[in-house]
Amino acid sequence: MGGEGGPDTTVPATLSALKRHPEMTVLLVGDEERIEPVLQLARADTALLSRLQLCHTPDVFLDTDKPAAVLRSGQDTSIYRCIELHRQGLASAVVSAGNTGALLMLGRHLLKTITGIELPAIVATLPLSGSNTLLLDVGANLACSPLHLEQFAIMGSVLARAQFDCAPRVALLNVGAEDYKGTDDVRAAAELLEGNPAIDFLGFLEANQVFSGLAEVIVCNGFVGNVMIKASAGAANAVRAEVLRAQSDSAGAQTGSAALDLLNPQRFNGASLLGLCGNVIKSHGNADVLGFSCAIDQAYREQTADIPELIRQAVA
Repeated sequence: MGGEGGPDTTVPATLSALKRHPEMTVLLVGDEERIEPVLQLARADTALLSRLQLCHTPDVFLDTDKPAAVLRSGQDTSIYRCIELHRQGLASAVVSAGNTGALLMLGRHLLKTITGIELPAIVATLPLSGSNTLLLDVGANLACSPLHLEQFAIMGSVLARAQFDCAPRVALLNVGAEDYKGTDDVRAAAELLEGNPAIDFLGFLEANQVFSGLAEVIVCNGFVGNVMIKASAGAANAVRAEVLRAQSDSAGAQTGSAALDLLNPQRFNGASLLGLCGNVIKSHGNADVLGFSCAIDQAYREQTADIPELIRQAVA
């Protein structure tokens, strides 16, 4: 029910994901009076609909609501019910475009964090064609201790290894590459990572190197990461707009269309809440059908790889 599009976005995206993953089944959690008409308009085949089940919840937790209120009075909201279904083992992953703070609060309260992980982190794939770079945290924790940053590096490495099939290189996002640059916490985190034999730590990375491909995992606190990922998406959208304006002939239009597709940030939608005892994916609120469908794909990949268990093993 969350996001700017609500069921008009999430329902077609779900049907699209079901077509790509024949073994997937889905619980659509929300107001069935709003969901049913969208399903009817989609005219999906019977076989597809047989793998989809509605779970009616009458209430919606809004983006304008304070996250703490979801624990006191949000038990009948779709976002609460989703996490509860996951906790009960009735769903193996959750995808939501709803209130980020509420999703984090419910994840920590109902699912708990993995033993050895103090804070969950939101991790996103950089919006660049062929990107094999993860950035975390991108908004869960505005201030982080050196230990938290080290834990983020461990979790990001686990996901990068599973998602990109590589030996991930880790860097700390900083204002300079020199050892004396950055805050006390960032420099202390660098010392921890240098002493961790399980991490291939490269050192500091500046913002203009984020898209260089030098590291598969880039670690920062949630304030810096949120600004970085949104600025990156905005830059990608600006470039797409310029490509669109530059189209002047049929050949140019064809080339431009391909470039537009490669630069579409919606293709990289779906940020993982790493560190929870479960698979929870946060979709951006402005996601379109393609974007929300990509978030479902991300949830499916992480559930299949059992990322929480791999993180538990890495931390242990």
